[in-house]
Parts: sequence; C-alpha cells; structure tokens
Amino acid sequence: MKFALYTIYYMVRKTPPTVNPEILMSYSVVLDICRRIQDAGGRALLVGGCVRDALMGLDSKDFDIEVHGLSPEQLRQCVGSRYDLDLVGASFGVFKVHHYDIDISLPRVENKTGAGHRGFMVEAVANLPIEQAAARRDFTINAIMKDPLSGEILDPWKGLEDLKAKCLRHVSDHFSEDPLRVLRGMQFAARFAFHGAPETLRLCATMSQDELPRERLGTEWEKLLLKGIRPSAGLEFLRACGWLRHYPELAALVGCQQDPRWHPEGDVWQHTLRALDAAAGRRTGEPADDLAVGLAVLCHDFGKPATTRVRKSDGRIISHGHDTMGEAPTRHFVERLWNQPRLEDQVVRLVLCHMQPECLVRNNASDKAFRKLALRVKRPDLLANVAACDALAANPDADLSSIDQFMEKMQALAVEKAPPKPIILGRHLVQRGFAPGPNFKPILDKCFEAQLDGKFTDEPGGLRFLDRLLAWKTHKPQTI
Repeated sequence: MKFALYTIYYMVRKTPPTVNPEILMSYSVVLDICRRIQDAGGRALLVGGCVRDALMGLDSKDFDIEVHGLSPEQLRQCVGSRYDLDLVGASFGVFKVHHYDIDISLPRVENKTGAGHRGFMVEAVANLPIEQAAARRDFTINAIMKDPLSGEILDPWKGLEDLKAKCLRHVSDHFSEDPLRVLRGMQFAARFAFHGAPETLRLCATMSQDELPRERLGTEWEKLLLKGIRPSAGLEFLRACGWLRHYPELAALVGCQQDPRWHPEGDVWQHTLRALDAAAGRRTGEPADDLAVGLAVLCHDFGKPATTRVRKSDGRIISHGHDTMGEAPTRHFVERLWNQPRLEDQVVRLVLCHMQPECLVRNNASDKAFRKLALRVKRPDLLANVAACDALAANPDADLSSIDQFMEKMQALAVEKAPPKPIILGRHLVQRGFAPGPNFKPILDKCFEAQLDGKFTDEPGGLRFLDRLLAWKTHKPQTI
C-alpha cells in the first residue's frame, strides 16, 4: 500500500510524503475497492482531479474511480458487500461510498438532448475503450487515468504534456456541449496559474452562459475566489475567450485610465487583477469571510468607469465618488451569481467604505468616527483586508502601517469584528415606568449617539446619561 500511496500522490516527487491521515484512510479504502473490482474481473482506474493533483504534487481529498468490464449490478455486488453505497444514477452506474469522498462510476457516453449543462442523455457502457471514455472529459489534464494497483498511467489525450506546459486544452468538440466548462476553465486557470490553449479559447468564444443556472455560476466563481493561487489568471482566461461580455461590470474596467502617479500598474483592470492576487495571499481560511473580501476586492472599483475623467486644470485623472457609484454595479454583479442577500449586503458595505481606513487614520479621526464606520461596515477586520489589497495592487511593497493603525484603533474600541451595540435599550425605559411606544426611538437614538461619542462605555454610565436626559426633557416622564 505504501508504494501505491507514493505513486498516486507523489509521482513527480523523490522524497517521502507526509500524508494527511484522513486522506490516507480514504486511499486505503480506494485500494481495497480497486482490489475487489479486480477480483470480480473488472479494472478500476483513478480519473480526473485526484490524478491531476497528484501529478502536480497536490493532495486531493476526493477520489473518482472509473470501473471497466463490470455491469452496474456486478459493481454493486462486489463493492456493496463491504461498503455502503448510494446509487446516484441507475441508468449510468454512479455510486457514492458512504463516509468517504469516493465516487465509483462506469464509463459512459453522453448525447446532447437539450440546452444547458444538464441537457444530456447518459448511458453506461461497461467495455467502452479507454480513449473514448476519456473523451467526455473537459480538459486534457482531467483526462489522465491511473491504475492504482499497477501504477500504470494512461494518457490518451496527451494531458501530461499540457500539465507540464500549464495549458488548458479541451479534449474534443464535445466540450462545447456544456458551457459551464468555460467557467471551469476560468477557475482552473486561477487555481493552477494555467493559460488557455488558443483553439480552446476560440471554442469558448462561441459558447454562452445565458442558459446556465445562477447557483452553478456562483460555484465556479467561489472556486476562483477561495482556491485560486492567481485569480488574475482566471479573469484573463475569461477576457481571452470573450466571456467578459457576460460581465459588463468587469468589461468596463478594461482601458479605464488611472493616474500613473498613484497607479503605475496601469488601468483599472490591471489594478483589479493585482488586488485579487493580493487577496489570494491574505486569506484567513474562513470561507465566508474570504468570499466577502474576495468579492469586495473584485468589485471595489466598479464605480470608476462612471466617474473617471481628466481634470482640465492640471490634466490629472480623477474618479471622485467612485466608491459611492460602485454600489449599483456591485449589487447587480453579486445578485446575478448568488442568491445570498447577506453576502450582497456585506460586499456592498465593504465597497462603499474601502477608502475609509486610510482616510480616518490620515485625518486623525475621532473615536466616534471609528465607531460610526464600524457601525456602517459591520466588519472592520474585513474592511482592513480589502483596503490592504487595494494598496498592494498599486505597490507590492506598499507601507501598510495606516491599515495596522486602523485595526489597532478598532481593537482598542472593541469593534474590530462587530459593530457597536446599543447599551441602553427599551427595557431600561420600561424599568423606569414607561409604556412602549413610538417615543422610545428618539430617546434611544440620543443614548446611542452619546455612546458613539464616548460619553459612556458601560451600562451604569449609560443609565446615568439616560436619567439625566429624562430629567432634562421633562418633569413628567410618563408623557414622554
């Protein structure tokens, strides 16, 4: 088993691997399943991403096994006698192994029957030739197969050459039957810093995402933003194949000028690419936070095309108000890809406020201003990350001391990860004999404003302020 582990995970390495225990356990199950299939007269091949990643020296937690020479029922009997299986598709023989990220399938042929990525008729063919079985895959790098028992690599579509050249090349013209594959190319380019083959880019240009469901689009964009080592390569893939036409907010950034004194990197498109790459290096490992930051970085200058102009007085390129003008295109972009109002709201807040950290520090702003910004943006820590990526895009060696000072202030005010919450609440007025009503709000608003001003920081201080406020407003509290 040790030899098999070394060959599948580290076929291009000469040093012993350190394997994640969870992966080690999954792979031991993979080997056992493959032996059972061999004993039943079939042949099991590892296919797709697990082979690709192993050849690149990357770990993979998901395993796809393609079984040749057995019927679905024979496969169920030889593997199901030991492992619990879920039958995903009776007509095309796909099984999932309970408790493990292992899929087992028969080779299959697909015939296009309708629009979109689901419009296929799929049929399992137990003795389909290897080359034909691999032909249904998207890119050659995903069409490489490996026999984990013998160590043999089968590469009918020359994926090894493309892997070495860091090239995304489609396997066959069947690629065009599923337009989602263009976005898969985008996220693969981002994750592995690959480029598209010219003929593949030309084919992608003839395809359209118009009939793809929103949730599938968002999934591919999430992989770019959360897994991409160079998200810029993914966006350049989209640009090269003409798919920026589906994302007018991004297309508008291409050629949008910036003042070279502040942005020597070039136009807003180049700035955004660099900012995204910076974001990739600053991920926290918390997917929800990293997605919000990645999206905000992607969208932070969406307002520039509408606001950029050359000032006549000195010829400077300016884009005053681009933060505010970025709200509408940001909302439009996010809602087309995700049905997540909370995500949309957070991203918009970050876009609207992305220049504020440096501005507050530079102007030596009051504690109240910092608290109000925390109230507006909700997550100052995410905002600081967006602002840092913005600065690093213009200069990879940028001085981020102002961002550090911003976070130090937010931490000192205990609002770095959440907005300030009102200390004085309606129950405090009820305790003083007032019946709930519309007059509560102006009183509570005054208390909260005083809290933001720093006039009190705890409940006892807040109650003293409330009592003074009530005494000042009236001698008959019950009428308030």
